[in-house]
Amino acid sequence: MQMILLGPPGAGKGTQAETLVKKLGIPHISTGDMFRKAIKEGTALGTKAKGYMDQGLLVPDEVTIGIVKERIAQDDCRNGFLLDGFPRTVFQAESLDTILKDMKIQLDGVINIEVPKEKLVSRLTGRRVCKGCGATYHVIFNPPAVEGKCDKCGEMLMQRADDSEETVLNRLNVYEQQTAPLIEFYRAQGVLKNIDGDQPIDQVMIAIGKSLGSNWA
Repeated sequence: MQMILLGPPGAGKGTQAETLVKKLGIPHISTGDMFRKAIKEGTALGTKAKGYMDQGLLVPDEVTIGIVKERIAQDDCRNGFLLDGFPRTVFQAESLDTILKDMKIQLDGVINIEVPKEKLVSRLTGRRVCKGCGATYHVIFNPPAVEGKCDKCGEMLMQRADDSEETVLNRLNVYEQQTAPLIEFYRAQGVLKNIDGDQPIDQVMIAIGKSLGSNWA
């Protein structure tokens, strides 16, 4: 099954993607994870991407499209994949259409998780990430057992630079201006499936399953 996961920052795409790939047995292709790994390793790409991500801006198309194209061509994607964080613009979506057509691959669905903007701001500014293992917490919705420390490895938790309120609002504005048009793009193709993301995590997954014709209750 070949799928795309859409939704604004803070909609819970990463959480749902983790469960989805296990249920479907397909790889999770997240451009965000790819960029963060490059940043941690201090590569040229990582340094370039960090400048954009810290400001809540999109990484240039030529970098992102190239990474995704190479990833889809790998052997573990033969039986399907879940794209999370790409495409982010209509231009990227058109480029992806060309890539998939050349590879004789057809999309099975585009999942769009919807959450009110005010809820997104609360979710994102309260997020904390472990400096050691990368585990994610939230000061309200998913706090650690000991404040400021990771339950898994004991390292200190930090707020990512792109989770400050100013940057969060900028990220949401960028999404609305550049990424939201994808909803109409994929609706026109007949593959869009809108999901209410303002409900418990397990209920969101059940709704996704129903949209794909599966009963995951």
